[in-house]
Amino acid sequence: MITGGDSHVVARDHFHLFADPQEDHPLNVIAALIIGLSSGALYALVGVGLTLMSVLTRVINFSLIAFGVFGAYLSIHAIPLFGSLPLDTAAVLAVVVAVVVAAVLSGLLGWIEATWLSEATATARSAVTVASLLMLISFSFILFGSQPQPLRPLLIGPAFVAGEIAVTKVGVAMLVAAIVVALATWVVVRKTPIGIRLRAISDRQTAAELLGVNVKSLQVGVWVVMGAVMGLCVSIIGNTAAADATSMITLVIPGAAAALVGAFKSLPLTIIGGLLVGASQGVLTAFPSIVILRNWVPIVVIVLFLLWNQRKEVWDVAR
Repeated sequence: MITGGDSHVVARDHFHLFADPQEDHPLNVIAALIIGLSSGALYALVGVGLTLMSVLTRVINFSLIAFGVFGAYLSIHAIPLFGSLPLDTAAVLAVVVAVVVAAVLSGLLGWIEATWLSEATATARSAVTVASLLMLISFSFILFGSQPQPLRPLLIGPAFVAGEIAVTKVGVAMLVAAIVVALATWVVVRKTPIGIRLRAISDRQTAAELLGVNVKSLQVGVWVVMGAVMGLCVSIIGNTAAADATSMITLVIPGAAAALVGAFKSLPLTIIGGLLVGASQGVLTAFPSIVILRNWVPIVVIVLFLLWNQRKEVWDVAR
């Protein structure tokens, strides 16, 4: 991941390696690559959420993962309220709290955007989500501090074992979730009346309003659903990605890198981008002397793709 002090925190969280992590041999490189793919699945899921928001609401919602993290970590404080209930029941109710909080917060920001910024540019609307992101980071630090929180993942243990590598259920679940969200969105957008309205809003919002489409309700609905999805996903992974809420929120950086690979338009490319970012970080963990460079992988990807997207303008000026 992009956070954490131990150079092998990703290996510890998502996989178990029987080989010595200090030995740079081919097995470790392959194992580290697979480790990175597990992290990349989480990045891909965040990237899918950012891409969907961009396509359906004309907003790059940088605070999306923050809503999920805030809801999930806040649910920890709700667990004592369910003290008389069985542990499993209390865990389920805590997840419900996380999902509801994330959905409400996301829906509130969506309502603000749809009410007061409906005619604003995509850049201005996205800038508001950056302000929301910073606010949630501040609140998370005040409420939860910088110490590890007991956010227990819903899925524990390996999904399968291949040789000396045990692939965890969390890693598999995040990849499956990213693919399912992408496929479900495609079906809804292409095959349902609601999807037709969402496409109309995305392409021609003013025309859709003139045709009687309830633009505000649909847009807020997208915000609510995506917030709930993030709340559920963060509850599933627990604090395997990062020990504290503030660090977990920074997953928006590799998520944005993944979405940028898909130009905030293509869901398949976004998933591939997330896996590539994670795989690159994973490979670097096999080399302790340069492992610190893994934190820079998402930034490098973002810079390279921004430069690539501007290549025509730059080359025209050069000519």
